[in-house]
Amino acid sequence: MTSNSARPPLARGALDRDAATRADQELLAAAWSDPATRLLRLRGVEIPVIADDDGVRLSWRPAPGDPDAGDVFLGRIDGAPVFARLEPESAGETRAPLETWTHPFQVGARLTEAEREAVGVASALLRWHEAAGFSSRDGERTEPILGGWARIDAHGAEHFPRTDPAVIVLIEHEDRVLLGSNALWEPGRFSLLAGFVEAGESLEQAVQREVFEESGVKLGEITYVTSQPWPFPRSLMLGFRARLATGVDPEALVPDPTEISELRWFTREELRDPDDGLTLPMPLSIARWMIDCWVAEGGSRTDDTRGAS
Repeated sequence: MTSNSARPPLARGALDRDAATRADQELLAAAWSDPATRLLRLRGVEIPVIADDDGVRLSWRPAPGDPDAGDVFLGRIDGAPVFARLEPESAGETRAPLETWTHPFQVGARLTEAEREAVGVASALLRWHEAAGFSSRDGERTEPILGGWARIDAHGAEHFPRTDPAVIVLIEHEDRVLLGSNALWEPGRFSLLAGFVEAGESLEQAVQREVFEESGVKLGEITYVTSQPWPFPRSLMLGFRARLATGVDPEALVPDPTEISELRWFTREELRDPDDGLTLPMPLSIARWMIDCWVAEGGSRTDDTRGAS
């Protein structure tokens, strides 16, 4: 389920991050001056895309003049250096033909994998820089280094982007999977149960705790599946599959009223061809990828009575 050729979107390594270039000022300067260099602009969370008969793709720009201090080096796509820049949302420059600005969630599934990863890295780094202009240690100003992959303060201490780990769990029982609807979502939207890892907590402990808090059920077998960066702005989703603990009643569900409006068990048939009243996670997400993998398995995995691990 997690071979190199079958991983969730944003986690397939299509973008060459080229750490050697970001660590060398001469190489960075040469990359910026490369005629093949392209610049990705972000306005808030929105990205520029071009949609035509050939599909949807990012609207890249050539590197303009000297780099700005806030530009970040993303790496390379097909050998060409790619950078990103956060520009004002009110920027009024002339758009390229057919260029529109949109949220990456709206078009991400239609971009190439390398473009998706570039958007993810750009979003994570640029939004971090917005919040990291001053040191959390002493409040002094920090400056970007390493092509935008770190900042340094007046005392020489380096500061790096923060990533928040979160677990997401596909819970199965007798050829059904448990999905929940968040209290903030519109009716009919369901996804896997998920939550952030707390301080001093292992991933497996987080899985047990989050599922119990959100559904009231205890888990037995827990198996790690794969991970997906979710850099909007800084999460790392850690995917697990799990089964109920021995003797747990699958219908004794107690949704947390502050987070979950509804919990339901779904069959593969219901998820393979969802009716009009059911909305599944977006194709870009690890939640949808895990659900689709489970549906595609058909009856290849059989439920068992193994107890808590």
